[in-house]
Amino acid sequence: MPDDRDARQHRRARRCGQTTVIDLVGHHLRALGHLVHTTTEPSRGPIGQLARSHADVLHGYALASLVAADRYHHLDAELRPRRDSGHIVLCDRYLPSTLVLQRIDGVRLDFLEAVNAHVDLPDLAVLLTVAPRVAATRVHARGGAHSRFHQGPSSTAQEIVCYEQTATWLTDRRVPVLRVDTTTSSPNEVATTITEGIVAMLSTERVNPHPR
Repeated sequence: MPDDRDARQHRRARRCGQTTVIDLVGHHLRALGHLVHTTTEPSRGPIGQLARSHADVLHGYALASLVAADRYHHLDAELRPRRDSGHIVLCDRYLPSTLVLQRIDGVRLDFLEAVNAHVDLPDLAVLLTVAPRVAATRVHARGGAHSRFHQGPSSTAQEIVCYEQTATWLTDRRVPVLRVDTTTSSPNEVATTITEGIVAMLSTERVNPHPR
């Protein structure tokens, strides 16, 4: 008979995917009366689809350049128009992910800063954290790594370090950073925390508007 503790661990390991969380955040914000648009990067546009389909073939500076090109097109075609029409735009992966994954792929930070110099900084960066052992269990529960960027505990540890450095990079540029620990939290709990952070940010901006 299987140990119930193992079953609980397996359920925890399968939950808290980013796509699930962003959909829940969108649902919560709409319930509060906000206009919401959810999207992802690489985008669903032609450049984004090219980046997705060649992520295991292209490496380093070539992939970083393609991802940046997709981001500029994404901003022009989708992100800015939605924002300007009054929507809260929720993007699953954006500039902070680039500053982590492309650095793991061997790209220098100064190159990433240069090629992304004209993208819009996020109004709020949400960093989902997880204990390394749980991250490894979640990868195993999904049937293995879905990306060459997530290949085991060593890559997870490297990613954690890079995200901490990226959080500092964002803070230095006055981008608010919300860290949410997903180790033992359900997707709905994580989404609720993020929703509360977004609502608090919107309230602060109404009181103290500032240009980005």
